[in-house]
Amino acid sequence: MTIATVKNVTKSYGSTDVLHNVSFSLTKGNCIALIGPNGAGKTTLIRILIGLIKPTAGQCHFSTEEKDIRSLIGYLPQHPVFHSWMTGEEFLIYSAKLAGIPPKEAMIRTNDLLIRVGIDNAKHKPIRTYSGGMKQRLGIAQAIIHRPMLLLLDEPVSALDPLGRREVLDLLDSLKTDMTVLFSTHILSDADEVSDDVIVLHEGKVIEADSIHTLRKKYQTTKIELTFDGDITKYKNALLQLSTVTDVQIIRQTLHLTVTDITDARKEILESVRDFAWELTSFIINRTSLEDLFMKAVQQ
Repeated sequence: MTIATVKNVTKSYGSTDVLHNVSFSLTKGNCIALIGPNGAGKTTLIRILIGLIKPTAGQCHFSTEEKDIRSLIGYLPQHPVFHSWMTGEEFLIYSAKLAGIPPKEAMIRTNDLLIRVGIDNAKHKPIRTYSGGMKQRLGIAQAIIHRPMLLLLDEPVSALDPLGRREVLDLLDSLKTDMTVLFSTHILSDADEVSDDVIVLHEGKVIEADSIHTLRKKYQTTKIELTFDGDITKYKNALLQLSTVTDVQIIRQTLHLTVTDITDARKEILESVRDFAWELTSFIINRTSLEDLFMKAVQQ
């Protein structure tokens, strides 16, 4: 189910297009990574989605009859600002009241969210004592306390250490059971871990927007790695005789094969393993990383 559609959105400042003819849709219950280098237009696009700025052309349409979409959206900016003298609990109750949630319900949601984001043990401590990861998790709790259908996060992990990044990424992965999550990042390995869909933004243009599974299949590398017991050199010439294998290199006791088609090559290689009793110990089809995908998409 599509919850929002961006159609032909352009944002210009003077003669400069920050975004140019951007189109994509957001699917309910997915975690979507908006990836691209710094300056690609990610923050501008998110601000248009939440209504902070208006596009020069095009439109964003939400699948709802609500005229005021603010109640449907949760937002965490790249550099969130807190009242550092407040405790985490006080800040969430305050945020809930700003969203029009009655005091009793605000307390219930605050306690539930503090547990869910993993900072319940620090709820009575001043926010100034929180680590970077704790502040990001508190910021996410603030963004979802009114139970939005769409959560937008601008570079939520870019300033965090590895432990903080892991905590926030795990949280994002769990949130998609309740809402659609769109987060921007230039750290492709992080997006690779938790995203279902990917929007690739480059120089203000969307060059790919699809499920990560579909995009991996589209940009799949035709590489296979094999290891064998014993002397692996004797397998090199035999593999080169196969119709699907175009090249074989030996690197650190591993055979690196370039093939014409992954599916056909897999079948042909495994048939040879069976027929000639080759002592195969591992068979790895190189998985296309998000970084590989991004570089190939940009270069097209």
